[in-house]
Amino acid sequence: MKTMTTFIKTNPGPNSSASEVAANRVATCFGMNHGGGIFRRVLCGLMVGSAILTGGCAMNDAPQNKTSLEIQAYQSRSFEVDKKTAFNSAMSVFQDLGYIVNSANLDTGFITAESPTKGAKGSEAFLSFLAGMRVEGRTAVTAFIEELSPKSAKIRLNFVERKKSSGDYGQQANRDDPIQDPKIYQSAFDKISDAIFIRSAQK
Repeated sequence: MKTMTTFIKTNPGPNSSASEVAANRVATCFGMNHGGGIFRRVLCGLMVGSAILTGGCAMNDAPQNKTSLEIQAYQSRSFEVDKKTAFNSAMSVFQDLGYIVNSANLDTGFITAESPTKGAKGSEAFLSFLAGMRVEGRTAVTAFIEELSPKSAKIRLNFVERKKSSGDYGQQANRDDPIQDPKIYQSAFDKISDAIFIRSAQK
């Protein structure tokens, strides 16, 4: 383990990446692991789990300097179709994408769904393995379908990236990060638009 720590920065500077910070914490924990016992492993897991989750947040936060009006603009789209058709189209798209629909109510217009759980990848998986932590993530989406008129409806989507880090000794850390990439919403609305077109053509 000492050989491994020689490749890691012992004092990461202010410009160090989140992965470097997490790696430094792993090196510190394992470097002092001669007499630490369970308590030190738990503490190490909490430190690295926090660093991994914070690193993911930092990457999501980098391009996010948008106003509430800008966010609403790419999260919403109106369709020349009745509310029921818009609602059913949105729900079918989530299911086609592999999302698990947790709730759906036509009267309120709300749909909540989540993607299957995904494990950590790359350096994140490596660091969590060293710290004895398991990192899982999934994408959650909330859709609100509002009736504008008998033949017009507006859909607003909200995607959130959820991460959960847990260890063998009960330590846990959770984080929800809003997804603010307009391309994600554009792609979702394009699929919903296609579904609406198909449903309308079948009437």
